[in-house]
Amino acid sequence: MKLAKLTLAIVAVSALAACEGGQIGPDKGSDRGTDSKDLSQLRAGIWVDPNGCDHWIIDDGVEGYLSARLDKYGKPVCSGAAPANVATGPFKGGATSIFGDPL
Repeated sequence: MKLAKLTLAIVAVSALAACEGGQIGPDKGSDRGTDSKDLSQLRAGIWVDPNGCDHWIIDDGVEGYLSARLDKYGKPVCSGAAPANVATGPFKGGATSIFGDPL
C-alpha cells in the first residue's frame, strides 16, 4: 500500500511540475523562414480533403500551414469550393521564397 501511495504522489508532483513555466515552445504566430514575418501577413486558400471538407492552407515555399475550416459550433465546413484533393485561392500569396516550389 505504501508503494502505491508513493507512486501516486510522484505522479501528482510530476503532473503539477509540468504546468509551471507559461508558454511551451516557440510562438506559433510567426514564420521563421527566409522571409520571417507574422503569419497574418500571408494569404490563405482552401484545400478540399477527400471527404469534401475545407481546410485553410498557406504555402510559404519551404513551410506550409494547414488548419481545418470550422463553423462557429466547431463542425467542419464542407462548402464544395473545389473538387476533392484540390487547393484553390491565393494560398501562396504574401510569400517570397528563395527556393523554387514545383507545385
